[in-house]
Formats: sequence, structure tokens, C-alpha cells
Amino acid sequence: MKYILLMSGTKAGVDSYHAWSQKDIETGMAFLRSITNDLSGSGEFVATQGLAEPAEAKVVRGEKNGMPITDGIFPESKEFLLGYWIVDVATPERAYAIAGRISAVPGRGGAPANMPIEVRRFAAYEQSKSQSGNAENGAHSGKPAKARKAAPDKIKGEQEK
Repeated sequence: MKYILLMSGTKAGVDSYHAWSQKDIETGMAFLRSITNDLSGSGEFVATQGLAEPAEAKVVRGEKNGMPITDGIFPESKEFLLGYWIVDVATPERAYAIAGRISAVPGRGGAPANMPIEVRRFAAYEQSKSQSGNAENGAHSGKPAKARKAAPDKIKGEQEK
């Protein structure tokens, strides 16, 4: 089962991070790299990526006159997405254990940061036999078109209408 582990922080937390010593930053990053290495070794690692500063974020909505409508980050936002990990694990409990380990990244002075990590399972889709040859429908897989199987036509558990 694939899960995405989302690390969020607040503006105050991001501002506080900027005051960390270089040693604290390096210690935290080394800790996170070791988790990635462990997950790679166990075959559970799929991807990870930190994100640019929240000040660079833009909210994009539909189009007006052929142009997307964008706006800057909203000052009233309480939390920001800071980065993510994607893991492929056997049980939800394993995903929670990994998230707990990430959350405990050493922070300022080496104390555990206890960052909030949201754990979300990837949606599971059923495949329709009538769509099994249609490569366009595999866009959700992230695989090249030749390698894709047909995309599902409904989410598991979705009621027939």
C-alpha cells in the first residue's frame, strides 16, 4: 500500500527554523537522509521532496480570459506543507511508524522537533475491463504511456449509480 507522509509547519515554526544553528540544520538533515536510506534498503522508499519557502507559494484557480488566476500565499494560513515522503508499505501501522520517526527529527539543540506528519493512503481504483486497452486512462500511474494499464473507472467502495 502506498502512503504519502505530509510534513506541515507554521509560519512561526518556519521563522524559528531560520534561527537554528548550522549544526542543528545539518543534524536534522542527516537524520532525515538516514531514514530515506533505511527505507531504500527495505524497499519501502518511493520518493521524498522538501518544498521551497512558503513565501514562494501561489494559489491557482481556474481561468479567466484564458489565463489562470493566481494569488500569493494567504497570511491567515496557519499551516504550510513543507515536504513529503511517499512509501510503499505492507500495513498502515508501518506507515505510522515511519511518520513517527520522521516527526522526531532533531530540532534546535537536538531536541525532537515533533513535526506533525499527516499520513494519507493513496486511493485505490478498480479497473474496468472495457478500458483495459486505453493508455490515456493510466495518467494517474506516473508510468510512461506504453507501461500504463488502463485507469479505473471508479474508486473501490464507490456505490453504483
